[in-house]
Amino acid sequence: MKNFDTTMYFITDSTGMTEDEFLFRVEAALKGGVTLIQLREKKKTTREYIAIAEKVHSITKKYGIPLIIDDRTDVAFAINAEGVHLGQSDMPIAFARKLLGDDKIIGATTKTVSQAIEACANGADYLGVGAIYPTTTKVKTVLTSVKTLSDIVAVSSVKVNAIGGLNKNNIDILKGTDIDGICAVSAIMKANDPEIAARDLKETFIKLKGEKA
Repeated sequence: MKNFDTTMYFITDSTGMTEDEFLFRVEAALKGGVTLIQLREKKKTTREYIAIAEKVHSITKKYGIPLIIDDRTDVAFAINAEGVHLGQSDMPIAFARKLLGDDKIIGATTKTVSQAIEACANGADYLGVGAIYPTTTKVKTVLTSVKTLSDIVAVSSVKVNAIGGLNKNNIDILKGTDIDGICAVSAIMKANDPEIAARDLKETFIKLKGEKA
């Protein structure tokens, strides 16, 4: 099993930001204690994606935090990122594994128990499950119930993280689910102070996870 921590999984969103502001916020989140970063760029060309990925990777390496590239196995390969996150319509996990090798982290988005079982069987290293709440980062959001999240945890052989509209004021809904971590986008990316936001959200989740259901 690869050694990585999904407790506070930060997913980026550069929409409406200058590059300098974006990179500043990424580093602030790292200072706040995020344990894994996923670079998500849906609208950039391949060259633009590689360019920003290299810059983000130079920052994450300073903090010893793995960089996961969203969707694009080719970009992850090009910059030697620590891993890739694949959705249901992206490259199959087995093919990504052939390209990236056994030492890289491959995550998968799953919304159902059957998808989770398949992803684990195909070699995913962790699962992102959701959306738990509606999210502003995607046009179409398919919600996943907390019961389904718990059912996925029960059948999963790898780490499971909840994703979708989560912030420190609403994650109490996850109490008792036994997930390994939470994913956040806007709660950190759009915060006045990303460092404080990341720290507060991480601490809130750790406290929640320590409480009995």
